[in-house]
Amino acid sequence: MESFEYTAHHPRVVFGAGTLSRLPAEIARAGGSRPLLLSRRGPVAGVDAVFDGVAMHTPVEVTERALEVVRERGADCLVALGGGSSTGLGKALVARTGLPLIAVPTTYAGSEMTPILGETDGGVKTTRRDPALLPATVIYDVELTRTLPAGLSVTSGLNAMAHAVEALYSPQANPAIDSFALDAIGRLARALPRIADRPDDLDARADALTGAWLAGICLGTVGMGLHHKLCHVLGGSFGLPHSETHAVVLPHVMAYNAPTAMARIAAALGVSDAPAGVFDLAARLGAPTSLAELGLPETALRTAAVAATETPYPNPRAVTADGVERLLSDAWHGHRPATAAGDLSRLTAQVVASFAGAPDQRLAALLGDLVTRLHGFVADNDLTEAEWTAAIGFLTETGQLCSPTRQEFVLLSDTLGISSAVDLLSNSRSPDTTPSAVLGPFYVEGPPVKEHGADLAEGLPGTPLRADVRVTDVDGRPVAGATVDVWQSNQDGYYDVQLPDLEGPVLRARLRTDGDGRLWFRSILPSEYPIPDDGPVGRMLRATGRHPYRAPHLHFMISAPGHRRLVTQLFVAGGPYLDSDAVFGVKDDLIIDFPSDEDGTRRVAFTFRLGPDSAGD
Repeated sequence: MESFEYTAHHPRVVFGAGTLSRLPAEIARAGGSRPLLLSRRGPVAGVDAVFDGVAMHTPVEVTERALEVVRERGADCLVALGGGSSTGLGKALVARTGLPLIAVPTTYAGSEMTPILGETDGGVKTTRRDPALLPATVIYDVELTRTLPAGLSVTSGLNAMAHAVEALYSPQANPAIDSFALDAIGRLARALPRIADRPDDLDARADALTGAWLAGICLGTVGMGLHHKLCHVLGGSFGLPHSETHAVVLPHVMAYNAPTAMARIAAALGVSDAPAGVFDLAARLGAPTSLAELGLPETALRTAAVAATETPYPNPRAVTADGVERLLSDAWHGHRPATAAGDLSRLTAQVVASFAGAPDQRLAALLGDLVTRLHGFVADNDLTEAEWTAAIGFLTETGQLCSPTRQEFVLLSDTLGISSAVDLLSNSRSPDTTPSAVLGPFYVEGPPVKEHGADLAEGLPGTPLRADVRVTDVDGRPVAGATVDVWQSNQDGYYDVQLPDLEGPVLRARLRTDGDGRLWFRSILPSEYPIPDDGPVGRMLRATGRHPYRAPHLHFMISAPGHRRLVTQLFVAGGPYLDSDAVFGVKDDLIIDFPSDEDGTRRVAFTFRLGPDSAGD
């Protein structure tokens, strides 16, 4: 069972095209009449006072200068228009003045949706979280992003994607944030190539801005990991540009933390390997792919790695200085991330390709799909060598227990529901025929031939039973001469093949219908019974808290020329385990009344409807 906590603190959001026109109303809504604009873009309608000294990483000295302007102008409201640097300065001023803040982002930074402030003082960047830092309103005007250069759009979008990626493996992750994060990743991955190709594409811009908004919610709601710690170190201590650093570092941190969350991220990106997919997206769109391009000297890698591990953020993989230094070295050189998922993808492709020359293309397709799904299972569950060795041992023991009188592999197929799934897809496609059911592990070829009225129990103890059977086609016409094999357990729940002291078969027979499609026989009422649980299948059931019991039933196998063979079961209405049959074989239409006569004999009467045989069946 999943456990989580979720607290939402989100600003009011105004989203659309041309929404900057709503700024005066939002200033008034926040109680302001003397706003100060924090922006490098110059004044906007309704705001005369401007501070244009915004700087990356929110240096404390810049904040102090802006604070002087706030006091000089008597500002009672702050408006941050621009990228994350403008928003960061606005939050720094909120922390010092308590004034309301309205954020108007023009990039995809996402920080406008967070109660987080990162400030740089003396070359060290520190962060703090306080709900009081949240803007009163965020105005998203898609028109303002149309002039954002394509290159900066790409790196800013990858910065936003980093918030969503790290949210998926945050200790505070929850279903709501997971949904926001995956939606954000998908939107950004689709929008950024369109923006790089057509920077004025308003729909692509809207998609990217929506993705940034969702990623910002992720960033503001749950804690971040190694990626954000590294970017704070590289930006605050080494002066690297913010969004470009995120773009370079992200795929390498993803590779470091793989496979955690990477399968879901890959699906959102539409790729097989998430870290390589992000790297390829950045490279294809012209974003920087190495820290060397950003001006970081190679001699700084060790220093940065140590700084990032001194007070590390929570992270799915242990953070060590040596491990982070190797990560940064790959990022510095611009190496394409090599992950187990990428290697596995190539391996899977090789194995599937090896079946291409098979004479039977259906066999090739089945094996190819099986390999793909099995490899996916290995990757999705990060299967260990010890776990796979245990699985091989389990399957080996399952095979070793198979004999002419015991089919442990059939039992395994039954208890995993595979037999019922194959039966459902293969035999239950016509509403006019009797539903089929699993064959089970106790059918024996060539049962003894019996005449109508024979007693299949041959004196075994149990509640007497009379069975009246009719076999027809789907139009109700009798099927004469149909071969009907019947088998069942005794009153203690055992089949004859499980009782070595019995001489010859019992409680099983082969009968044929008469000219009216009828037959009848005597037996005893079938009992519920445990499937054999002294082998590997039984251990699996116990390990998963499942019981081994089957609901009481009679087995039938019916065949006739020109008709599709029917394998089915009749279940005793009111019997135990009908709702928890160990092999998932019960179907509502096969639950039948077995009424009692005055002498205590139970009766069952049933008409089986056979479908026509079809070519290729």
